[in-house]
Amino acid sequence: MTTNNRVKGLARLGQSIWSDNISRKLITSGDLRKLIDEGVLGMTSNPTIFEKAIVGSSDYDDAMRKLVKDGASVDEIYDALTIEDVGAAADEFRRVYDQSDGADGYVSIEVAPTLANDTERTMDEARRLWQTLDRPNILVKVPATRAGLPAIEQLLSEGININITLMFSMTHYEAVAEAHIRGLEARAASGQPIDRVASVASFFVSRVDTMVDADLEAIVRQEEANAGQAASLMGKAAVANSKLVYERFRQIYDGQRFAALKARGARLQRVLWASTSTKNPNYPDTLYVDTLIGPDTVNTVPPETWAAIQDHAFVRRSVDQDMDAARKGVSGLARLGIDLNEVGERLSVEGVDKFTRSYEQVLGAIAAKRDELMPTLPARKKTAAAKKATARRKPVAKKKAAARKAAVRQAVVKQKAVAKRKVARKPAAKKKATTRRK
Repeated sequence: MTTNNRVKGLARLGQSIWSDNISRKLITSGDLRKLIDEGVLGMTSNPTIFEKAIVGSSDYDDAMRKLVKDGASVDEIYDALTIEDVGAAADEFRRVYDQSDGADGYVSIEVAPTLANDTERTMDEARRLWQTLDRPNILVKVPATRAGLPAIEQLLSEGININITLMFSMTHYEAVAEAHIRGLEARAASGQPIDRVASVASFFVSRVDTMVDADLEAIVRQEEANAGQAASLMGKAAVANSKLVYERFRQIYDGQRFAALKARGARLQRVLWASTSTKNPNYPDTLYVDTLIGPDTVNTVPPETWAAIQDHAFVRRSVDQDMDAARKGVSGLARLGIDLNEVGERLSVEGVDKFTRSYEQVLGAIAAKRDELMPTLPARKKTAAAKKATARRKPVAKKKAAARKAAVRQAVVKQKAVAKRKVARKPAAKKKATTRRK
């Protein structure tokens, strides 16, 4: 099957491929336009992607010089650079948006991860980004944290397109779907149109295997009776977790409650598979593509996974196949003391932490480059400016990092305790059964 046929084949099966990548050069060189011609139907971004784009090149230097000359702060420089990129990319994708009647052609921009646990400030920032970009094919990314969920519901009720990010478990997914439906219900009840309100639920895949495999490896190293079962489940948690979430998606959005909204023109909140590049080199590079293909889904992929899809993706409906195996896999993990909802909470904390670190690193790099581009200021003042920018973020960052690490440690201790209790009960149960037979 040719490259073009693979991409079109995925689209015919109801799956849109989006690019999980953005940079100034990608847009200005014409390469993004070529990707769109090849079948890319949307784009996502996050602080880690912007960190690589801005820090890893000189493509932004001219824009930064102008901003520095105008007296922009570090935060204002980051804001201006990212908004310009997202807006330019959205303009390139506008033809996809128009041709698909608003089904695809979206570009995402993320609310600052430092606001992940602040509902009011998340809403304020999402509104600002939406109004500033002022395009119908923008999705504002909001994390599925406890503070994020009420913000998601309210923003959707205001007609703002939302990409919900950092979802890792069934618990996360069900809460997000509920927020989506409640938001549309509130908007409909107020007499506002709901037919152009777009949303995707970004469900992270590969990171689940990364964390669960580490837990399974620990069990295998113990060389106890359940080591074989643990080894057999390695590399299977992420796909099983995602398949069950898709099954739940169909139950919710094919159900009666959403039918009332659908009758008024509401669009499905499609499941978007995120983090779909394989982290383990022993796994196939299209593992999280080949196994999750189906109707009303999006898969956002980095450049290396896009190249792999072009070369050898196996295009056939798969997301709702082998469901018994998926259920058995999740049950097997539970018997070993691995609760995927608990894993999801650990990954959520780590996800916010990772994006926050990237965000702070790119701000630090911008601060340093800003000083380089301020030749008229005395060296002493330039250094003070950089120190001041860092000092504003440091106390808050340290406090948040400490809290996040504590939460992760607590989750790990809890999971290990559960696993030990379950393992400890098995020999006792076996001994009791033997006594009864005697």
